Amino acid sequence: MLSRALLCLAVVSASSAAVADTVFMKNGDRLSGKIKFFDGGKLLLDTEYGGSVAIDMKKVKTLESDQELLVKQDEYTGERAKSLSAAEDGKVTLANGEAPKTVELSSIQQILKPKPVVEDLVLKGNVDVGLDYKQAETDTENYDVDFKTTARHGRWRHNAEGEYNREAQDEVTTTNNWGAEYALDRFITDKWFWQGRLNYKRDHIEDLARQRTIGTGPGYQFWDNELGAFSLGSLLNRTDYEYADGGKDNFYSLGVKWDYNRYLVGKKVEFFTNGEVGKPLGNVANYSLDAEVGLRYKVTEWASLNLKAEKDIISGTNDSDLDKTRYTAGFGVAW
Repeated sequence: MLSRALLCLAVVSASSAAVADTVFMKNGDRLSGKIKFFDGGKLLLDTEYGGSVAIDMKKVKTLESDQELLVKQDEYTGERAKSLSAAEDGKVTLANGEAPKTVELSSIQQILKPKPVVEDLVLKGNVDVGLDYKQAETDTENYDVDFKTTARHGRWRHNAEGEYNREAQDEVTTTNNWGAEYALDRFITDKWFWQGRLNYKRDHIEDLARQRTIGTGPGYQFWDNELGAFSLGSLLNRTDYEYADGGKDNFYSLGVKWDYNRYLVGKKVEFFTNGEVGKPLGNVANYSLDAEVGLRYKVTEWASLNLKAEKDIISGTNDSDLDKTRYTAGFGVAW
């Protein structure tokens, strides 16, 4: 029995060692784990001893991996390597049958797991849900659901997001609204992109009942990798307002959008903020602000707890300003 146990342990250990990737550093260190992703100059290595570790590729001597990986040396094409073999300083060998290929590490733009249909598809997103029910002298119900996802392939990136908010006190609804947005980015360079977007909001309680916005303009992606992302965009928008009393407004405006998130503490904690500030070109409104800021704590690889604050301001419209602030806590799912 002892011999069998030792044999099983040896097989498991050998299997674990076989699937482990190795990063050879220029200072002589060796880091073992599983290569998750490389982009923006950072190699993300998932380790048993330290969680996810971000490594500066400039400090890497060479790599070794038994995984099948897609190695991209430009935005459009990539080579599907069955494995990576260590090579001389500053290089790595892509093992692919009888024709191995050695490339410079500095020439590699991305390393990722190939997808079944679109090999270089990078999909990220999350759904956050906040629920609260309080039974006392005043019964209160709060619901908040938000989702956001991005899908990138080559120089195209699709962005979709939506939200639903509802509050009720003693069965009287005090907040009931929802919104959805779709944006398409075309990257002109590695950093600069052009965006077109559609946005719709519906509010069943406030005087401003409907908002429709279509816009386009340039943006700049400072970074976008496994550790976070930051982009700014400027848009020329056409917006239509419809009020509860039947009134309507339409105007053009200039807006600035931001989208920032950063993982901290070994990817356990995520800080995020996104939103848009706009200035109408006419006299319909003074300015508008739609923003959120929050934290997510990862309980597992896919589940998280979140705290958020949201601010929605429209100043000087139809003699009735809109100024709402919401604080929510809940749970979420990420992919």
